[in-house]
Amino acid sequence: MQIFTGLVSKAIAKSLNLEADCFLNQFGKRAALQARFNYYSRCQRPDLVLGLKAHADGSGYTIILQDDVEGLQVFQDERWLTVPAISDALLVLMGDQMEIMTNGMFKSPVHRVLTNSDKERISVAVFYTPEPNKEIGPEEGLINEERKKIYKKVKDYADVHWEHYQQGKRALHVAKV
Repeated sequence: MQIFTGLVSKAIAKSLNLEADCFLNQFGKRAALQARFNYYSRCQRPDLVLGLKAHADGSGYTIILQDDVEGLQVFQDERWLTVPAISDALLVLMGDQMEIMTNGMFKSPVHRVLTNSDKERISVAVFYTPEPNKEIGPEEGLINEERKKIYKKVKDYADVHWEHYQQGKRALHVAKV
């Protein structure tokens, strides 16, 4: 996962015409990788039970390995869209901290997981988060006259995110300029 996150971070930087290591420098040498294994059993009433409530991730980004059962949805244009489940593929989902580092160029989507009445669902989520006490902020190369700075520098954002998540709220507003 360390190799993979290095490659993804460099690819994101290059896609924005930034120095390849800029995001790796913000994550720091002791960036955290935390894995969560998810099991969603069959549910007789998927219309009444969510597998995971709507939220955005507080990580830099999240790498997800899903089985072939759909259930992950993202909220876009005022509606829920189902993410296709592709076995043996890794899905990279931007988190709030990457939205901050990219000054809003990459968005942290609100997403949820639905239950299924016919099949159980399994996924593995790996959260890639900057090292503790590391200050992050928008990359300078993404701020100019046409694109103003929309986020300020923050430290230990994951902790702030968790407090808001417990209340069913997003925390991204605390980083707004």
